Amino acid sequence: MTNPYEIYDLLQDYAGAPVPVSTVAIGLVWTLCEADAVGLSMSPGVHTRTLPWAGTLRGKILSELAAWVREFDPYRATVGMAAVNAGINRLGLFPEGETLEPKAGANNNLAVFEHFLAEMRGKRVVVIGRYPGLDRFAETHALKLTVLERQSGPDDLPDSACEYLLPEADWVFLTATSIPNKTFPRLATLARGATTVLMGPTAPWLPELQHFGIDYLAGVETADPGILKATVCEGGGVRIFDSGVRYRIAPIGMEASKSWARRMIAAAAAERERLKQDMEAWYGRGGSVRFPEFAQLEAVDRRLSRLDTCFKRLWDASPDPLPGRFSSASRC
Repeated sequence: MTNPYEIYDLLQDYAGAPVPVSTVAIGLVWTLCEADAVGLSMSPGVHTRTLPWAGTLRGKILSELAAWVREFDPYRATVGMAAVNAGINRLGLFPEGETLEPKAGANNNLAVFEHFLAEMRGKRVVVIGRYPGLDRFAETHALKLTVLERQSGPDDLPDSACEYLLPEADWVFLTATSIPNKTFPRLATLARGATTVLMGPTAPWLPELQHFGIDYLAGVETADPGILKATVCEGGGVRIFDSGVRYRIAPIGMEASKSWARRMIAAAAAERERLKQDMEAWYGRGGSVRFPEFAQLEAVDRRLSRLDTCFKRLWDASPDPLPGRFSSASRC
């Protein structure tokens, strides 16, 4: 089993690009970071009038802000998660899956739950995080639905109930906001017996999440960066699902993750080769200072090493090729 706290090392390795950040926007509901690509994270649900670094983040290196994902200060961790997602989205290597097209007049933030309704009927379903309009599914589709919420309302249970409910659940919908708020390691461990969907605009597109017990990723792909940025800056919540982003659902079981990991390994190896050639040319021209992209080369090396490890775990956990025998590991 993967150490659940390893996820924070993993996230930093993917956001190690030494590229400048062009935009950081902290909206009422979403925080956005832009550095060649856009990354999102849900904004903290706590009010503050004092952010000592406000006005200083534009132009910083992406990897510097991505390191904030380890922080316990909610605003720094949120900015760090958005930076991580910008770094991952720069790679452009999304998994095979299904894009959920928005429907006029519908609650498009609930599209993920609608997608899985047929499979969830009669099952014990636990949702981490309150999604507006969710209760109608319990009423009209006979779901045994429980919502856990840190700031719980009258129809929710407090997040401490996870210790009792997640080990008994059939389906768990885990908000990816659990990553920056540091509850992900424990929640993912408790939910290992369930079919687990990591969801929301905060979700990072990484095949290694299969090692943490995640069965499906339900993240977003940007449909219109301009509309998305304007909606975030103007305080939009679920409005981003109307035209700014679209939900994408991807199974990350063993075979799907192996295929995805292969593509990411090939892309990382090609990037590494390009950087090595550029470095040789740099020193060949008599460069007297360190190769300017050396930090990026180191980040690609780390990413490639992690992907190799990911693929080996997936391979080792696959059914044994000999008839009638299976690997003892059901998850890597």
